[in-house]
Amino acid sequence: MKIKNICCIGAGYVGGPTMSIIAQKNPDIKVNVVDMNADKISAWNSKDLNNLPVYEPGLSKVVNDARGRNLFFSTDVNKHIYESDMIFISVNTPTKVSGKGKGYAADLKYVEACAKQIAEISKNDKIIVEKSTVPVRTSEKIKEILKLNNTKVNFQILSNPEFLAEGTAMRDLEIPDRVLIGGDDTPEGKKAIECLYNIYSSWVPEENILTTNLWSSELSKLTANAFLAQRISSINSLSELCEVTGADIEEVSKAIGMDSRIGSSFLKTSVGFGGSCFQKDILNLVYIARSLGLEKVANYWEQVLTINSHQRDRFANKIKLLISEKELNKNVCILGWAFKKDTNDTRESAAIYVSDSLIINLANLIFDKKCIGTPVVKASRDEFEDPNIVKCAVRFGKENPCPGDTGKAIYFSRSKIPWGNQLIWHHLGLYAWDREVLEKFVSLKPSPLEKSEKLEQLRAIESDIEIEILVTNEKPIGIDTNEDLKKFQNWLKLKHIT
Repeated sequence: MKIKNICCIGAGYVGGPTMSIIAQKNPDIKVNVVDMNADKISAWNSKDLNNLPVYEPGLSKVVNDARGRNLFFSTDVNKHIYESDMIFISVNTPTKVSGKGKGYAADLKYVEACAKQIAEISKNDKIIVEKSTVPVRTSEKIKEILKLNNTKVNFQILSNPEFLAEGTAMRDLEIPDRVLIGGDDTPEGKKAIECLYNIYSSWVPEENILTTNLWSSELSKLTANAFLAQRISSINSLSELCEVTGADIEEVSKAIGMDSRIGSSFLKTSVGFGGSCFQKDILNLVYIARSLGLEKVANYWEQVLTINSHQRDRFANKIKLLISEKELNKNVCILGWAFKKDTNDTRESAAIYVSDSLIINLANLIFDKKCIGTPVVKASRDEFEDPNIVKCAVRFGKENPCPGDTGKAIYFSRSKIPWGNQLIWHHLGLYAWDREVLEKFVSLKPSPLEKSEKLEQLRAIESDIEIEILVTNEKPIGIDTNEDLKKFQNWLKLKHIT
């Protein structure tokens, strides 16, 4: 079977760059990247390549080479599913926030929704490629959904995990260490593997393309990220030991890195790892191990996250020590908001965690953008109805934002904000001001909306001052009513505070 038409569901940090490279290297294959987010697709189609929704060095050139020739971006998901021979599923698999496995397991609702949609739309045989990071044996679940919703079409499932590092993604795609393809050990499965193999072999040396069974391929991605994160936590844990003993962590890192059995990669100390993958994937690995009764294995990998959190806290606490009680207005400048260099991805960024900690401790933050910063937390339905709770409508660049994600405030109100079924955000009332913005704000007269809602932040919005929103999972105690006061008094009693 010759693949002529590819559809990729998901135009994010993985789907967009990967499909761009595949299209550039395979000009005879039509590649359609689809996403329900119209703003994101519009950005991918922008004439100004500086407006692409994903920043990666070298990406704009690849997009420019292939876009309009055999690379297309569209919101017409059903059309391109129907026309395709091969479909890549490249959607988010966040950590579950409710139900079984809450806080650990990967939430596969988007993957499962894609499988159901594919089954309902498809009329001809298709190869489905898992590009999202998924738990081992997810392909089994996808097969069940496909079979349940469509018995007339033959679907073959492949696992093709990405091994991209944000900031070097294009280089990783151009010259990959390996390309992993997992599939069924059946005649049909082998044919499907061959189809994907042929696509990658147009530019990847054959010795760098590995084929495995489905389960090995799915587990390899989680394992790779776990090992990399483990290296970071290991060297960060030793940095604390060096500080206490007088050893130099850079000298120690260099010394052990020269051992060929260890190597020098990922031995630089830092505030801790961030990004969308490491924490999420390790949590998933912990959940898998624990659900199989492998408690010691789960505890081992959970320690990688414990050390990472400890390192962030240590860094923030060192800054706090520099801010004495007499110098609470000392400014702290955050140079960079992404989780690493050469990317615009702020997910799980250590800078956000540290800043959040400093905000709570009354430090002034000056962001590298002229705006006001303020945190929000997910609101309950009861809070949505409560006129004493300030609600915030927020525009995010992604669905289902998580702690550490940022967005733009659209409106604030104590009343219900008619914003459909979107998440409701509880404004916490803490602000981080850029000095120039603060000076401008206090010079402005109270605005009409501010007077109407009795919320001073609306003065900023009416004056075109951006309010940057930071999602947090910390909800401090607020006392706005007599009922709140009683709750606080009861809390003091529970804590045995008099």
